Order: sequence, then C-alpha cells, then structure tokens
Amino acid sequence: MHTDSKSILVVGGAGYIGSHMVLSLKRAGYHPVVLDNLSKGHRDAVIDAELIVGDMADARLLDEIFSRYQFLAVMHFASFIEVGESVKFPARYYQNNVAATLNLLDIMIKNGVKHFIFSSTAAVYGEPKSAAITETHSLAPINPYGRSKWMVEEMIKDFAVSDGLNYAILRYFNAAGADPEGRLCERHEPESHLIPIVLQAAAGKRQGVTIYGDRYPTADGTCVRDYIHIVDLCHAHLLALRALTEGKKSMIYNLGTGHGYSVLQVVDVARRVTGKDIKAAMGEPRAGDSAVLVADAALAKQELNWVPSYPDLETIIRHAWQAMFKHS
Repeated sequence: MHTDSKSILVVGGAGYIGSHMVLSLKRAGYHPVVLDNLSKGHRDAVIDAELIVGDMADARLLDEIFSRYQFLAVMHFASFIEVGESVKFPARYYQNNVAATLNLLDIMIKNGVKHFIFSSTAAVYGEPKSAAITETHSLAPINPYGRSKWMVEEMIKDFAVSDGLNYAILRYFNAAGADPEGRLCERHEPESHLIPIVLQAAAGKRQGVTIYGDRYPTADGTCVRDYIHIVDLCHAHLLALRALTEGKKSMIYNLGTGHGYSVLQVVDVARRVTGKDIKAAMGEPRAGDSAVLVADAALAKQELNWVPSYPDLETIIRHAWQAMFKHS
C-alpha cells in the first residue's frame, strides 16, 4: 500500500475542473491520484499525476484502488453536468450522479476514508427567491441534473450521521476561465458552456452564438449567471480540504463572486477582450434554465478566509482566450 499521508483520490480528475484541481493539489504539496473513465475527460489533461482509467461505479476497481493507497481524502468531480441533457435523459444522470456516487461513498467508508469533498451546484436551489442566494436558501431543483446533486448531498449527510463522514459540499455557480499559465483549458465535447462557445465563435471555429431566450425578468432579458474563475474555485477546495483535515466540522458553501452577468454582457466583454466581431442570434429558451443565479459566498469567505484572486469577468475571459490558443 502507498502510505503517503497526502494522497488524494480525485474522481473525475481528467475533466475541466478536476484537472485544474490536480494542478492545485500538486502545487500545495499533495499527491493526487486520478480516477476517470474518460467519457468526458481527456488523458492529456492529467499533468504530472497518476491516471487510473475506470469508473466510480466499478466496485471491484474501487476496492483495488483503496487497497493500494491510504487516501487522506476523496474529491468528487465526476458528475454529468448538462441541464438540457438531464431533461432528455434523466436515467443517465441518476445512474452516474447518484447510484455511482453511492458506490463510491460506500467503498470509501468501508476503507476508513472519512474526508469527502463534493462538487455540487447552484442548481440545487432551483428558482431563486432572493437576489443573491445564501446556503440557507430553500432547495428546490427544477431539473434532473439539480435533483441528482441534491440527492447526493442528502446521501452525504446520512453517511455523516451513520459513519462519521466528514464532508465539504461546495455549490458552484459557473466555473469559467483557465489556468493562467495556459497548461489547461476548458474543452467539453460537444461544448455547452457559454464562455468557451463565445470564444470559439471569436476564433472562427463556429459561425456565432445562439442566445437561449431574451424574455427573462432581467435587465436585458437574457439569463444572468455568476462566473467564478477556475483557479479561485480550486483554491476554495484546497482551503476546505485543509479545514476538514485539521478537524473542522462538515461544511456547505456557495462558491461564486456575488456578481451576475447576463448572456449579452458576456458576449460584449468577449468582443472587447478578443477584438473580434462575435455574431449572436436569438433562439428559444431552454427547458430547466433559471433566469438568475448569483451567489452570496460570504460564508466561505468568512469561515475559510477564501478571497477570489480573479473576480472580474474580463480576466476570466482573457485567461480562457489565451489558453484556447495554446491548445488549438
């Protein structure tokens, strides 16, 4: 057995957020081990860390991995994340996001690993009842993606009661941007996130951008989202990991900047950053989209001393734009 006291299992570590997390863990002196089935992730995104190709639904493989390593903690980034896809194919989301995570939690506990950091989402809140969402906001997800994450949150809390699981549930708003050094970028296939789509249009890789609806109750009629730089997101995970391993009680935090930008504003900032004329066409609204999702992240800032380094949208888009060219 590898007995490195700083070994961290990063499930989904070949994906966008997970691969950036691996870089953060390495920089902080941890030893990340990646488990990823590569259905969404990329082998070459795992930089200077061991990659085990496999699925968290595979109990036999998990047993083997936990017998080989003495993990300090598990970080889970392996959920399916597309709202529209979840509405069309809910079974995929409940199978991967809920059932497979249950398998992971069960085997973790059996092997005595008690620190768990879960990548959750603002989608658990559903339609917001306030301008900025706090962690005490009611949970009423409006699509299968959000419901699958909510179900996992409830499972985690039950394992905490029954088996002493110590957890950090981190509810992201919109992860965006890229490693400032350009070692990684955001690349989903097919791409569904707004900022990389807009930048692909700027780079001539697609004809333009479709905006899904302009009749929402917002200033310009388009959806408003809170974009958080991927580096700041990973830093919050590191702080949560340290807090858990130093004995802090389990925690639930929102991660966002507290400032919302509409789709049209994102397109305008991207035009300014890239110097390109980005064509935008209006389309029909998508099922399951909330009008406004903006975080109140005061609790994470207060209790973890978390301070975002790149809170402005222009920097987020500039880093994403620079990284896109390094990986094109």
